[in-house]
Amino acid sequence: MDFTDAQIERYARHIVLAEVGGTGQAKLLGAKVLVIGAGGLGSPLLMYLAAAGIGTIGVVDFDTVSLSNLQRQIAHTTDRVGRPKTESAQAAVGALNPDVRLVAHPIKITAANALALIADYDIVADGSDNFPTRFLVNDACYFAKRPLVSAAIVRFDGQLATYKAYLGAGHPCYRCIFRELPPPGLIPSCSEGGVLGALAGAIGSLQATEVVKEILGIGDSLSGALIVYDALSATFRKIKVPRDPGCPLCGTAPTIRDLALHAHA
Repeated sequence: MDFTDAQIERYARHIVLAEVGGTGQAKLLGAKVLVIGAGGLGSPLLMYLAAAGIGTIGVVDFDTVSLSNLQRQIAHTTDRVGRPKTESAQAAVGALNPDVRLVAHPIKITAANALALIADYDIVADGSDNFPTRFLVNDACYFAKRPLVSAAIVRFDGQLATYKAYLGAGHPCYRCIFRELPPPGLIPSCSEGGVLGALAGAIGSLQATEVVKEILGIGDSLSGALIVYDALSATFRKIKVPRDPGCPLCGTAPTIRDLALHAHA
């Protein structure tokens, strides 16, 4: 594609990278990424994807901005408290990069609408803050054959992985690691257990990096591995994750054969 003078200047630091170049930047501008959640993880994720020049970014969130969000959700501002998060995200992304089209989906993702939402995008990035949504998005991406870059944070800990189980051997899904929903109350939410604000930026930025790598096809994919970050000890662990033959979704004898069965799995 032909870049404008403004685009050449905006993306100059990408274009000079041999692994990206003009061809890679054109791929980014042509890419479509769906972000689940415009909160702690979704905020830095949206901003760095927009800064990178991802041409179309969809964002799914049915919440409104509250004052307690602003400790970590950097896409939102004090004067936008009370506004829908998707609307606030549109304002933030529009101010950062006019090349980017942000598509707002101010709804809750469900088993009834997940496949239709995902169908319009090349890759999904899940920054949701609850287990039911993470399981649903994993299942939907598997059936839709879309790469999923998933992250989670609580207190001082973060996790990050890429799932491409639809490719077959060597590629696990989220259920290969976390078989089923944990019992209520076992793992606290951020509102219950708290979360270090800057941790959202650290993990959300890593998540954006993995999305860009997947689009460009560069480096080592995180499919088949789980990154665990402990902010208090300043340590990262990269854990190999095998595909589970007994996985109810992608195993040898799956019990979840379509998204309609998700709620009962």
